[in-house]
Amino acid sequence: METRKCKICSNPIVGRTDKIFCSVKCKNYYHTNLRKATNKATEKIDKILHRNRSILLEIMGKNKTQIKINRLILERKKFNFLYHTHLYVNSKGKTYYYVYDFAWMSFSDDEVLIKRIKQNYDL
Repeated sequence: METRKCKICSNPIVGRTDKIFCSVKCKNYYHTNLRKATNKATEKIDKILHRNRSILLEIMGKNKTQIKINRLILERKKFNFLYHTHLYVNSKGKTYYYVYDFAWMSFSDDEVLIKRIKQNYDL
């Protein structure tokens, strides 16, 4: 029978056959560092997404639900077209890119349609 070793400290593991850590200390160490690595990786992306949303909100204002603007306006404000939360392809094959509650669709003539998607936050 082969001796199992802890994933963190390589000490022998005693107990259940599916255990991968020798102690709660090693288990906590592993998960804490995993969480730190995940947070670090997602922090940069979150900043870009929040900036993109802020730019769309600034352009749309409080009351508009849809606007068509020149793509250069977004580019000048440093809008990052590569980052979005999800996308939707409509029945005509056009792709809407979403940043939370805003969507945009690029047109061939360098214009961008921006739409505010009404969210129902009442639970």
